[in-house]
Amino acid sequence: MFKVLSASWALLLGMLFLMVGNGVQGTLLGIRGAIEGFSTYQMSIVMSAYFAGFLIGSRMAPELIRRVGHVRVFAALGSLISAVLVLYAAIPDWVAWTVLRVLIGFAFSGVYVTAESWLNNTASNENRGQALSLYMIVQMLGIIAAQALINFADPAGFLLFIIPSVLVSLAFAPILLSVSPAPTFGTTKSMSIRELYGVSPLGVVGIFLMGGVFAAMFGMTAVWGTEAGLSILEISIFTAAIYFGGLVFQYPIGWLSDRMDRRKLLVVVALIGSAGGAMAVLFDLGFAWLLGVALIIGGISNPLYSLLVAYTNDYLEGDQMAAASGGLLFVNGLGAILGPLAIGWLMAMIGPPGFFLFIILLTTALAGYAMWRMTQRPSVPVAETGPFAPVSPAVSAATVEAVYSELTEQQSENP
Repeated sequence: MFKVLSASWALLLGMLFLMVGNGVQGTLLGIRGAIEGFSTYQMSIVMSAYFAGFLIGSRMAPELIRRVGHVRVFAALGSLISAVLVLYAAIPDWVAWTVLRVLIGFAFSGVYVTAESWLNNTASNENRGQALSLYMIVQMLGIIAAQALINFADPAGFLLFIIPSVLVSLAFAPILLSVSPAPTFGTTKSMSIRELYGVSPLGVVGIFLMGGVFAAMFGMTAVWGTEAGLSILEISIFTAAIYFGGLVFQYPIGWLSDRMDRRKLLVVVALIGSAGGAMAVLFDLGFAWLLGVALIIGGISNPLYSLLVAYTNDYLEGDQMAAASGGLLFVNGLGAILGPLAIGWLMAMIGPPGFFLFIILLTTALAGYAMWRMTQRPSVPVAETGPFAPVSPAVSAATVEAVYSELTEQQSENP
């Protein structure tokens, strides 16, 4: 681990600052939107726009990198992110925010692709898995740290938009000055959705549903918090608890995943998420109990995504993995775009409980579909399943493929 840190500390530090900036904007806009008088559904469109931009960026960034190089793309997108973070406060209009969210989603997607390819190039075959796992931990820690930053200034002012803009600008200095040489960048072709569905119907449907849940966690938590009457401090703690749950429960669920039928584990984990959401809908919970709900729904969301990727890989040949990863990320992006819109509609219809009802509906649908699929195809024997890797919906297809390639190689060397 020390070798990984010494080789890639600048990149990881820069990504930490970037994720603080990204985490601040997600929570801050939900709070500021209420201050500006935007409706719940208007804010759902704003939040959905980020995922639309992210999906566009994931398709276009590789071509941009091939045309002008990593350094120029990295610097240009970093400047765009920094500018957008300031423009939010300068143009308090929900339509303008929607456009800005598309731009910043596009920019962050390109930054992730660039940073991950650099990290892949910096790491050796022996420590690439450690490097990428550390990178994903840094992502989560950055978003958690961002929630503390929300409490340092008035969200009605400019300062909370300026601080993350400065952090993003500073993030690129150690990266661009320390990381070299720029890596070569290969092309990753996605499978069509039809091909993916033919390989793993549960993988495609599950990833689509989890895209909606992920969007709820990342985009609509602060909007729900303002509607529910939580204070700024409570909103930030609740949001941090969601990401902390995702960070803590990845590895226990991954450990179980390598030792039992993955579909049965999917059903159990999804139903736990449904039960957590149901507690918030059925009972008038105090804030301490709401934090428990946050840990549950956060603790199932990212691990379920990783579990679905691992399950899908059980039905793939090694040379299909990269294309399948790209296809799964595309399906996840479609779900993430629709998620905030559905939550906004539900919250407009029934109020704050709509946030949790949406999570209940999606996780219950996932559990039900997984149970039905268990009647349609026999399980892959546990001894023949591939490894589980903690991956995030925010990482590129190349990173998912690199993590699984290394883990599969290690598994074959140490059966």
